[in-house]
Amino acid sequence: MLSFPVTSLHIPTPVGTPTAPFKKSIFLNSQFHPTLPLFKSNASKFKLFTALSPPSPLTDESSNIQVDDEAEGETGSEKFDWYSQWYPLMPICELDKRAPHGKKVMGIDVVIWWDRNEGAWQVFDDACPHRLAPLSEGRIDQWGRLQCVYHGWCFNGSGDCKFIPQAPSDGPPINTSKKACVAAYPSIVQNDILWFWPNTDPQYKDIITRKKPPFIPEIDDPSFTSLMGNRDIAYGYELLIENIMDPSHIPYAHHGLMKITQPKVKADREGGRPLELSIEKLDINGFSGNQGGSKTKFMPPSIFYLYSDPNKPASSDESKKSSVQRKISFIFICIPVSPGNSRLIWCFPRNFGLWIDKIVPRWMFHVRQNLILDSDLYLLHVEEKKIMDVGKANWHKICFMPTKADAFVTGFRKWLKKYAGGEVDWRGKYSGALPPTPPREELMNRYWSHVVNCKSCNLAYKSLNVVEVMLQIISVASIGIVATMKQGVVSAVTRNSMIVLAVLLFALSRLLAHFIYKNFRYHDYNHAFRRNVFP
Repeated sequence: MLSFPVTSLHIPTPVGTPTAPFKKSIFLNSQFHPTLPLFKSNASKFKLFTALSPPSPLTDESSNIQVDDEAEGETGSEKFDWYSQWYPLMPICELDKRAPHGKKVMGIDVVIWWDRNEGAWQVFDDACPHRLAPLSEGRIDQWGRLQCVYHGWCFNGSGDCKFIPQAPSDGPPINTSKKACVAAYPSIVQNDILWFWPNTDPQYKDIITRKKPPFIPEIDDPSFTSLMGNRDIAYGYELLIENIMDPSHIPYAHHGLMKITQPKVKADREGGRPLELSIEKLDINGFSGNQGGSKTKFMPPSIFYLYSDPNKPASSDESKKSSVQRKISFIFICIPVSPGNSRLIWCFPRNFGLWIDKIVPRWMFHVRQNLILDSDLYLLHVEEKKIMDVGKANWHKICFMPTKADAFVTGFRKWLKKYAGGEVDWRGKYSGALPPTPPREELMNRYWSHVVNCKSCNLAYKSLNVVEVMLQIISVASIGIVATMKQGVVSAVTRNSMIVLAVLLFALSRLLAHFIYKNFRYHDYNHAFRRNVFP
């Protein structure tokens, strides 16, 4: 998954808190970094952060979290309310103002649509009050209203029904009935992401004046580049959060995708090392953690990010080489969708290399990111089912985690048990069973989990398919022209050249079709035969 152990990354801290510059000791080769491809010349500057001290048990006294039988039984006096939080729906860059979009969050089906009369995105229940047809399959009519395409009922930005075609024009205004309205959720655009409050009760209509989503200044800072991506994941929210918080799986689950500088002491081929992770504070608002030269923060229910230690000064070498402090942040937004399903939005703001994002299409960054996601997707899908088989309450009994490398995962599990009821509160919408495991190609299908929800990848997919068809047409046309030519009209050299061109174009179309399938449809990752692509 897209979690990265780093020694010094910068991410926004509370207003007024000093920040420290970005350091160069990142373990990834930038050529394969999900955010920083093409920085090949700087590859030698990135190193793997690892702690040299031996692993030791996690204890509360050492500012780490140990989840044991007693800890699992603890319950906090404060309770985390899953339905009194802001949840992200999608990055704005992925939403089309011309059509409604259907999404599911916390088991709630919603429709997102652009209300041009109000100049705002609206979030409604995805069900027409007439016969419960999904409004996400509807359209925006010529007056800017959301129209259900089953019977034509139309709604304004407040959810009020403005038109019922079947109602006589000279009859009572039945469209004004409360039963004809659609439930509207509070929503707001912040950090280029659309958020919604999962409660339509009128008391929350002005909730934005009392409570706002977490704000990350760097995403809105014009001096930073902050490309976003999203992916629907075929395992649940809890496993997604844990995987993001777990840096030690990277050399193994993503072997061959990222370069890891070999440590100076003896280690295995992949370069795994002990990691000194610790929890500094844990309460109902999440926890903060320490990862050597970097800090982490979990802000429930959705945000986990890594940032540079503000107390660690910049190196003298970096200060001499650049007058501008390099900063980068890793921001992961994990969204509970339904049991066994989640959604990830990622963003890695940085204040250097901005020109790359202006000339390299966004879909090219997503190709590498999707392969990273695919490389441990099946592992976590199966792991979740094993945990469900023994019961989530027994998680601490079946998972043995004796080292500090798992401090963040155990910290999350302790927060979940102590404050949030041990699992996502679905309010009885589901039986508790996970969806059955589909065929591997369906489980890791990129088209339905990413491409259809990404403007850049969707456009590239359609464009490349057009190119593939054009290559085949030109190839066949060239053969047809040669076949209809009479002997002596053109030289043998010309005829042979056209035949060779036709064959090459057809072969190129087949290669392009393979590229499209591998990068936009399905790309399996076999851990047994995967070899490191680096020398």
